[in-house]
Amino acid sequence: MAVKVRIPTPLRKLTNGADEVKADGANIKDVLNDLEKNFPGLKERICEPDGALRRFVNLYLNDEDIRFKDNLATTLKENDELSIIPAIAGGVF
Repeated sequence: MAVKVRIPTPLRKLTNGADEVKADGANIKDVLNDLEKNFPGLKERICEPDGALRRFVNLYLNDEDIRFKDNLATTLKENDELSIIPAIAGGVF
């Protein structure tokens, strides 16, 4: 099933400038593998070599953090929306 994936600006060079792409999969892990197949190099910027989500990358499924769901095993429905959000650090209060 196809889901819409929102791509952050730093990763758009891998998606030929697209801010949204479609990917197929029954769960988030499948979608990440499909993204890698269609946009080589994207998964390695999102996941560690062991496949776990990188510490400073957040994935939101329909505005809900997947870490509060089943993480990469979270199942998907047709037309779900997955957002890749890089964490931002630094600054002064």
